[in-house]
Formats: sequence, structure tokens, C-alpha cells
Amino acid sequence: MPVGKFDYDLETFFPLFSKYIYALCNNHASLIYTTQSVLKDFEADGVVYLELRTTPRAIPSADITKDDYVRAILECIKSFNASSTMKTNLILSIDRRNDIDTAMHVVDLAIAYHTQGVVGVDLCGDPAVGDVSIFKPAFTKASQHGLKITLHFAECPQSSTQKELWTLLSFNPDRLGHVIHVPDDVKQDITKRELGLELCLSCNVHAKMITGSFGDHHFGWWKEKAGCAIALSTDDVGVFGSSLSNEYALVAEHFGLDRKKIYKLARAPIEIIFGGEEEKQRLRGIMWE
Repeated sequence: MPVGKFDYDLETFFPLFSKYIYALCNNHASLIYTTQSVLKDFEADGVVYLELRTTPRAIPSADITKDDYVRAILECIKSFNASSTMKTNLILSIDRRNDIDTAMHVVDLAIAYHTQGVVGVDLCGDPAVGDVSIFKPAFTKASQHGLKITLHFAECPQSSTQKELWTLLSFNPDRLGHVIHVPDDVKQDITKRELGLELCLSCNVHAKMITGSFGDHHFGWWKEKAGCAIALSTDDVGVFGSSLSNEYALVAEHFGLDRKKIYKLARAPIEIIFGGEEEKQRLRGIMWE
């Protein structure tokens, strides 16, 4: 997006995908091109471990099924992993707008490709839409088959009722994303469970999901809580114009983190990746204490 156009809020962000981005990524060639482009950009930014996520999408006009879609992305990742120092895994997302049958299909795909690079299942989509309670059987099945769980959590006031937040926590997630509008009792439970947190400063600020600017971000609160490793994340690089390294630069600038503290922050997410113990050991070797 052009500089100065990073102003998408929750009402305009999701139509950007459904009306434009999905229409551009509408055949096998464009799917391969975009996946390779994303991987190259993260590698160039210095990332050594990446977890991409995508909602499996059928493209009837190109005779692509959801299975074809997932397989194409995994083939791209496999080829890239073979020649890169960056290791990439895939998370499959369940959109809140889905019904339970669609959600179960996503989980079945994740199970089918678990040994080929799919490491987890996510809940995503417009936080003002849908009843999340219907998805519990899907996440239960995913967990039973050894898949990790991450959830978009408390993104906006509509999705931050006590009922919804405790329902999502009953899915036994391994990580939570955004965690913006979180009441004290839920914060205490998250801290007690030592859940991993995926925090996205640029997204939250530019989309006006928080009040104020970068220095007001709830990163400042969570960074003081021992046990909850923070994985700074991008959501989404192209839309909000901020690479992962820029997210680290932002927290360094606005929260007074020196080189030692930034290094500690960057190393902490090793323990909450979904890539398994062997990959954790590789990363510990790269980022030794």
C-alpha cells in the first residue's frame, strides 16, 4: 500500500481481502507467486523461523480445491526450505464466518498434512461476526491429533465479552493473538497458563484497534508479565507497511528497550513455536544465551 494509506480499520480491512486480494490471487500461478514473494521478503528481513497462516480456499474458476490450495502452498514452502536458512511451517485458519462443517474440513486438511508442514490451526476473521462456541469440536479434534492452537483473541469490544473469551480459553489454546480488550480476570488466567502472545503493534495502531499510538500499546503491560512469551508479529506486512524488523524497532523506540532487552524479547518465542523440539534446538543454537 502507498505510504500514508495504512489506515484500514476493522470495517475496511476484511473487504480488502474478499474484494481485491482474493481476486488477484485466483489461480495456481498467482498462488505460487504470492507465496514465494512472502517467503523471500521474510527471509530478506532476517527471519530464521516463520509460521505462515492461511484459510484454505477453493478457487472453482481455476479448478482448485481447498486440498489443492493447501498442497500448492506446502510445495512452495518445501522447495524454499530446501535452500534457505529460514525454516517455514504452515498454520491453517478457520474463519469465524464458517459453519462447523467448513471448520471440520479445515481441521481434516491440517491433520492430513500434519507431517508435511502444517503445525497448527487458527481462528481468524472479522471479530464482529459469528458464534465461536460452535467451533469447539473442531479445535478439540485438532488438539487430539497433535496440532497446536492459536486464536485471534479480544480484538474488538464485540469479541471481548466474558462469554466469548472464556469460551475461547476452553479450546485450550497454545497462543493468543492481539489480546487487546482483556478484563483483569482473563489476564490472570492467561498469565497463569503462560500462554504465548502474538502482538501486532502496527496493525493495532493503524487500524485504530487501540486508543492512542505505539507508546500506548498493551505490549507495555504484557512485557512485564513473566511467563507469557511475546512473539512480535506482522498482521499484515503489505497492508500496514511494517516488516517484522520494524516492529522490533518500534518497541525499542517507544518502550526504551536496549539491545540486550530486544535480544531477550526476540529469543523468548522459541519456546512457543509450533515447529517441535528439533526446531527449537536449532533456534537455540542460532540465538544462544
